[in-house]
Amino acid sequence: MSRREMKIHRNYLMHPEGSVMIETGNTKVICNATVQDSVPNFLRDSDEGWVTAEYAMLPRATNTRNRRESAAGKVSGRTAEIQRLIARSLRAVVDRRKMPGMSVVVDCDVIQADGGTRTASICGACVALHDAFNKMIEKGMIEENPMKEFVAAISVGIVNGKPVVDLCYEEDSQADVDFNIVMTESGKFVELQGTAEKNLFSRDELNQMIDAASGSIAEIIEYQKSVVL
Repeated sequence: MSRREMKIHRNYLMHPEGSVMIETGNTKVICNATVQDSVPNFLRDSDEGWVTAEYAMLPRATNTRNRRESAAGKVSGRTAEIQRLIARSLRAVVDRRKMPGMSVVVDCDVIQADGGTRTASICGACVALHDAFNKMIEKGMIEENPMKEFVAAISVGIVNGKPVVDLCYEEDSQADVDFNIVMTESGKFVELQGTAEKNLFSRDELNQMIDAASGSIAEIIEYQKSVVL
């Protein structure tokens, strides 16, 4: 099983503290990390900072135009769920005590979708966040990078009875089983999201999917590190 080619372009935009454009096959996502000298109210009297994320798909990211959610006046359930997933994945690898009183918001905007937009967002957001932390060090805002380790994600499924990693849209639409798996550099799981779309799956098939995803995520993290180091 092979995953699609990944490319991460750092410093993609000039204004954000961290900015990358990530390509995974034909899926393309811009991830911008913005530093804010404030924290949510529930952290105001604590010694911790905050990391959160927002996600959006541009109107012509797909083969038909989708209405902007801002025009509709509300965020869809899918978008809210993806935003929470990205944010949880990033916070899992950040020591927020090393950034007291400060927040980083990572915006993930899908400019072209061909499957795996949430997993690509996590992979790109990790690099953008790493760069934003380094910029904070340069400005004397923090003393060391709060990122404890890298994190990455990938989709995996059962298509025509066989495990497939990094599903494109066509594969995803045909999948009997669909999983999104998020793991850290140390091999710990952040999240497993899985559903039997058309057919049920066995414990053995589950193990095959996890093994395939784990190997691919390890490769992605090595690539992330080679990009920033």
